Amino acid sequence: MVSSISELAQFLSGGIRLNYFLVQVILIFLFVFKYVRIFDSIVTQFFNYNMTKTNYPALYTLITVFFFWGFIAAGNSIFIPFCKSYFSLDQFQSQLVDFAFYTAYYLGALLLFAFGTLGGTDIVGKWGYKKSIVYGLLFSALGAGAMIIAVQANLYAGMLIGLFIVALGFSLQQTAANPFAILLGDPKTGASRVNLGGGINSLGTTIGPIVVALALFGSAVSITDEQIKMLELSKVIYLYMGVGLLFILAAGLFFFSQKVPDGITTEPVEKANKALITLTVMTVLLAIMFVPVFSSYKSAEAAEILTLGNEIVELNAANSETINLDLILSKETKLAQISKGLENYRMSWLIGALITVVGGLLFSYTSAKKKQDGWGAMQYPQLVLGMLAIFTYVGVEVAIGSNLGELLKLDSFGGLQSSEIAPYISMYWGSLMIGRWAGAISVFNLNGIKRTMALIIVPIVAFGLILGVNILSGKDMTPLYYYVVCVFLQIGAFFFSKDKPARTLMVFGALGILAMLIGLSTTGTLAIYAFLAGGLACSIMWPAIFSLSIIGLGKYTSQGSAFLVMMILGGGIIPPIQGKLSDLIGIHQSFIVAVVCFAYLTLFAFLVKRILKKQNIDIDHLEIEVSH
Repeated sequence: MVSSISELAQFLSGGIRLNYFLVQVILIFLFVFKYVRIFDSIVTQFFNYNMTKTNYPALYTLITVFFFWGFIAAGNSIFIPFCKSYFSLDQFQSQLVDFAFYTAYYLGALLLFAFGTLGGTDIVGKWGYKKSIVYGLLFSALGAGAMIIAVQANLYAGMLIGLFIVALGFSLQQTAANPFAILLGDPKTGASRVNLGGGINSLGTTIGPIVVALALFGSAVSITDEQIKMLELSKVIYLYMGVGLLFILAAGLFFFSQKVPDGITTEPVEKANKALITLTVMTVLLAIMFVPVFSSYKSAEAAEILTLGNEIVELNAANSETINLDLILSKETKLAQISKGLENYRMSWLIGALITVVGGLLFSYTSAKKKQDGWGAMQYPQLVLGMLAIFTYVGVEVAIGSNLGELLKLDSFGGLQSSEIAPYISMYWGSLMIGRWAGAISVFNLNGIKRTMALIIVPIVAFGLILGVNILSGKDMTPLYYYVVCVFLQIGAFFFSKDKPARTLMVFGALGILAMLIGLSTTGTLAIYAFLAGGLACSIMWPAIFSLSIIGLGKYTSQGSAFLVMMILGGGIIPPIQGKLSDLIGIHQSFIVAVVCFAYLTLFAFLVKRILKKQNIDIDHLEIEVSH
């Protein structure tokens, strides 16, 4: 009897002579389609929504696109520690996976904004939501092809390029997906469709680490980091073959469907030339800041470090009677001095990149206050501070997830191998799903006991789903059973926040600060749970930040939304900074970065509340209706 997805895949692959892993990937996505249909049916029946006008085929396809975003993004958290071991990288170099992925989001959104400002027409609106998503899917499929070529060549830089291209396609898809979801049915139920997409996105973040771990390590059996270096990457090829084919299939379904509306809009774009110039200059400066960091890995100092390291290994391997301890000590001292100097040099340029982003946004903030003309949506202080908040939020969300794997390798955190971390990564990203599902309850306008029960039951069901998916894949989840205590704490935070975006951001920001401080001051299971709880803290922040940032923008609302999406760049800047900091002070202590990020997010809630009050906007009656 077939008892798991893995066993079913093995049975089918044997019966019809297909590759086992490719069959497994296909079954995962079939499960998603089934899950979407069941979830949609439950929502429709239980909440009595009139969704007769909804274009279900297009909606199911679109929601699958939401799944892709989460699947690939969370899968990177497994890919990063794997690449570190496989290619013998330092923590910063491994974090370039996130740098390539999230920088693509920023550049894609910036290009769309530039074309719109210079041409006076929203290019996505001109193409239509339908064609924009098709183009985005095909571009991501091209990235999957590039990834396959890079894997075959065993080239890390090529893999980064492949992920960059995939994410460029995602940037275009995300720009069109939310308004397209609203267009696919009754506008009154548009928020429910967007939140359904957010829930499926989070399901992707839960499943992604599991599937990617199977692709990289081949099984649930633990292997050492030394054994990782001997692995073949053939299953990664099958993974991206499956993902690429699904991209193409989804594009085909959209393109040839006669029922899917074109979604063409011809509204003129509000000019924002000063904002464009500022963002362009900021982009150029960011490139300048990263060039010295990348080139330093080919410097004379880097070569000397490598030479000294090899010499020390050879000396230590010599016969005990011939070992020159003084010579070894002198070489180790010289190695430490050169390494420290080089790492400090790299860190200074990375801090410069961070200052460039923060300084650029603050410059916009102060300049727009003096003269609003030419700044477009950036003339509003809540938006500019919100852009920094989105930058910080995505940065901390990704940084925790991508550095968690390396943390778990420490003896004080379990001493896990790269092949053993998937359940923890899945639980971290699944924590975001727990919060987002709970946050979506407000869409259904429940009151009284129904709302209370839903706020308790939904997070527990989501937690059970995370456990179940991992158990079906053969993972041991017993170390994470008591994490349910953290879930109950989050439920309490939901009741306390009362669906008010500013209050929600304050509460969950404070929760994030507390969790990170506990993690920094302890080790073992308690610290692991604390860092995992960072996902619970992040889970509801995107819609809160988004709502607070775009309220009051009027005709600039669409442009402001594009600016906020652009700031997903934080996922490409903050994780590498933490990675380099970990090379200097250790991976455990590097999580101080998360404390600083959560502190700003809490501060933003206080600042924006005062700003909106001056604009006579009552945020206590503002509902959270935006999904990430």
